[in-house]
Amino acid sequence: MAATSADPARLDVEERGDIGRAARAKVSRSSHGDWSPAADRPDSVEVLEAQATTRVPELVPIRYGRMLATPFTFYRGAAAIMAADLGAMPHTALNVQLCGDAHISNFGGFGAPDRTLVFDLNDFDETLPGPWEWDVKRMAASIEIAGRDRRFPTAQRRALVAAAVAEYRAAMKAFAGQHNLDVWYARLDVDGIRDRYSEQATGKDLKAVRKTVAKAKSKDSLRALNKLTHVVDGRLRFISAPPLIMPIEDLNTLGAEPGDLDQWMRDLLDKYMDTVSNDLRHLLENYEYVHMARKVVGVGSVGTRAWVILLEGRDGNDPLVLQAKEAQASVLEPYAGASVYEEHGQRVVEGQRLMQAAGDIFLGWLRIDAPDGTCRDFYLRQLWDWKASVDISLMTPERLWAYVESCGWTLARAHARSGDRQAIAAYLGAGAGFDKAIVRFASAYADQNELDHAVLLQAAADGRIPIESGI
Repeated sequence: MAATSADPARLDVEERGDIGRAARAKVSRSSHGDWSPAADRPDSVEVLEAQATTRVPELVPIRYGRMLATPFTFYRGAAAIMAADLGAMPHTALNVQLCGDAHISNFGGFGAPDRTLVFDLNDFDETLPGPWEWDVKRMAASIEIAGRDRRFPTAQRRALVAAAVAEYRAAMKAFAGQHNLDVWYARLDVDGIRDRYSEQATGKDLKAVRKTVAKAKSKDSLRALNKLTHVVDGRLRFISAPPLIMPIEDLNTLGAEPGDLDQWMRDLLDKYMDTVSNDLRHLLENYEYVHMARKVVGVGSVGTRAWVILLEGRDGNDPLVLQAKEAQASVLEPYAGASVYEEHGQRVVEGQRLMQAAGDIFLGWLRIDAPDGTCRDFYLRQLWDWKASVDISLMTPERLWAYVESCGWTLARAHARSGDRQAIAAYLGAGAGFDKAIVRFASAYADQNELDHAVLLQAAADGRIPIESGI
């Protein structure tokens, strides 16, 4: 179909900038700092309990246990609560592909196909198109909450939030001036991080980066094999560590005998093969299915169905460990609209491919009837592929500063790939007005997060919700 003058792809740079500047008249930059709970704001525990109805019942108490640990861990599991809050706010209507859960623990390193360790977003369960500022606000509030968790002074926390947002703004301006292919190929690898922040990093900081890189490069299928499996009757099998890791022999979650689950997984893998490229299918055909187990992951994801799958290549020392993770409706859907993709697994995969600079070659999706008769969506990826995550609770303010600036740059690059980067850059402008507003928002929302965390603590004390150790 021929493009029209109303098609954003045909607008020139100045016209796109006019769109961004016009959005300020509808939603001023300073207004982003004006947040207070809506009069009809839903009860936070009720929101979590509604999510629990679609999850594995015996795992829900683990989710609550992990969320109760600190206000920061609560925030990590409270994407649905914040989605409702953001959905009630005025927005710019400048849409991008959103991560949907862009808190700072959902950034990290992983291995690109060219075997470079890159820094990027790494969780896309909630991805959906929507207003770009929703991701920025979730990122910013997580920095404030993490700073409180570390007992950083108020001024230091505000400076960290402002630094991340300023980096987002500066990066978006830079991307707005670049060619499309330059934006598409842009990425932040470990060498790039060292180059960008070497002047402010100490020798101790750089040593910590080298240690993280070395640890990440050792985190692959061979390490998963050594950590998660053992030999039983001459065959590799996943270990049993209930309730966090449960091999099929120990499971009755889906109401099926182990043999049924085993055949179900083989059927799942066959469907998955239909969604990958021909070259990857050729690679996968050289592996044999060996075993599977249910593995509890994350905080917000606990209770959704997640399987680890052991495949064997040329011999027992040539493993591939995949993860099949259930994909449910995005928490943003009630406020941003339904996905264009019928299957939520495809929604996750397509969103990840659009936002990440270099994705997992094993990404795929499927819809399948589970042994209990329920139709469910899944997406597949490697379990570990040079995965590098940082422990926020151990970071000094200086290291956290470089880290959150990397998060701000990365989020801008992800948004620039899918949204109108010229319009967003024009909306943000050259000054720090938006940055200051988001600092105010982050502080106000961190206060609300602490109140919501306290409500969950009280619900646990009253016996309203069941809890188990968050290990």
